[in-house]
Amino acid sequence: MSRVLRLATILRTVGRYRLDEFIHTDLLPTLPRIALGLLPWRLYRAPDLPKGVRLRRALEELGPVFIKFGQMLSTRRDLLPEDIADELARLQDNVPPFPGQQSIAIIEKALGKPVGELFATFDPTPMASASVAQVHAATLHSGEKAVVKVVRPDIEPVIRQDLALMFTLARLVAKYLPDGRRLRPVEVVADYKLVILDELDLGREAANASQLRRNFESSKLVYIPEVYWDYTSRNVFTMERISGIPVTDIDTLRAKGINFKLLGERGVELFFTQVFRDSFFHADMHPGNIFVDATDPADPTFIAVDCAIVGSLSDADQYYLARNLLGIFHRDYHEVAQLHVECGWVPPQTRVQDFESALRTVCEPVFERPISEISFGQLLIYLFRTAGRFDMEVQPSLVLLQKTLLNIEGLGRQLYPELDLWDTAQPFLEEWVQERYSPQSVLKRLQRQAPSWLEQLPQLPDVVLDNLQQPRAAEQHFTRQQQRLEELQSENKKNKQQQRRQLMAAIACVGVTISVFPGAWQRLADAPVISWLLAALVVSLLWPRGT
Repeated sequence: MSRVLRLATILRTVGRYRLDEFIHTDLLPTLPRIALGLLPWRLYRAPDLPKGVRLRRALEELGPVFIKFGQMLSTRRDLLPEDIADELARLQDNVPPFPGQQSIAIIEKALGKPVGELFATFDPTPMASASVAQVHAATLHSGEKAVVKVVRPDIEPVIRQDLALMFTLARLVAKYLPDGRRLRPVEVVADYKLVILDELDLGREAANASQLRRNFESSKLVYIPEVYWDYTSRNVFTMERISGIPVTDIDTLRAKGINFKLLGERGVELFFTQVFRDSFFHADMHPGNIFVDATDPADPTFIAVDCAIVGSLSDADQYYLARNLLGIFHRDYHEVAQLHVECGWVPPQTRVQDFESALRTVCEPVFERPISEISFGQLLIYLFRTAGRFDMEVQPSLVLLQKTLLNIEGLGRQLYPELDLWDTAQPFLEEWVQERYSPQSVLKRLQRQAPSWLEQLPQLPDVVLDNLQQPRAAEQHFTRQQQRLEELQSENKKNKQQQRRQLMAAIACVGVTISVFPGAWQRLADAPVISWLLAALVVSLLWPRGT
């Protein structure tokens, strides 16, 4: 019952902000167009606000899970109009804190000791509070200052319930909207599910922070706070408390005499080092998670926190991404188009010449501007959006990469507006490609793989025999699958016919009622309860079967 009430709340919020106007109903098939016409949107007059603002406010009203979804959706600029993506990027995650005594109870249950034994001091008043967790200041008995991050009590069932509804709504979008399949709403929600459920596991975040700290242990690019593993579990994460200046506090940084040029260049170098040297990058580097160590203003260092979301690339994606970026630098659109086909980012039947022409059309106007005004991140978005017209399947790792690059470039230019990201990035990429495919590097990779190959060598005859037998088994399997597919298609056709008959019967009842009792119907229709019951009927008829 709670799921039904939650769905009613979502529908009511959608109606209040008239989000139905996002749908071009004239492009819809007949059945969903009639069904949407029956929903009680007319109870609400459309607010005199831009569409992006209405969408943002609706997500804010629906709560933390939808707010974080909107934040993630704002990074999918390959799928969204610019104005809507910009508005979603403004979503704030200011959530009221839960009582400090609840934090203490969670910590004591997770770590098995009273807070007084675990910490020399513990402040029950939270330092900050977000949708998934809140943090408290503490001091270890050994004297180190720490922060303790605690997951909100009973948040997981709420998240899973909202995720289930999101999947259902995504399937409706994919099924009934003209561009639904191209936008891949189910895949977008699936990506979000992985992100938000990972954020519930603070042990995973601690492991990510530990790996990043090890990668940059002797580097001046970034400092990652130390993890205190003895005080960390799945829902409690204790780490070193850092002292730095928020990267957004430009006035304080300027008063300290910070070398902004060096800091901006280090931000760019930090991104490419994480992506290409380590293939393990902090994918949530928005300004709220970045601080500056100004101990030596002439040699400043970034400090990064909140490592819940990280990304990585396969060796093949690393290589093709580097080659693509260098191709863009050199304005070699044929190579960029060819690489997209080679690495499987666009379908193999894509005509390279057509894709090359589309890339040239998008990129050439950008390159006509002064190089200091060209946004590397925006150009990557244009590239993905153009590839989307050729049915490019955007991988989650590439989406995270795009988001991180936008954050880093925006951060770098905020610190040092004259930052030339291109001039900083090109030598790094050229050196990386040259070094990775030098004879010495290839020999090292062969040496690493040799033990695995030798281990598998005795199994080679069995593998050859299995491969000879596979065609017959595959043919039998294909025949069975074909028969099953035909059965499912027949069943689906029957379901659609039954669904259409049910909806037409409901519409006929409404029409008869209106014609026989026009006054009574108007009074009933004006009642919100009746209107939302009608909405429930329509949604139930449109509801994807088998989900």
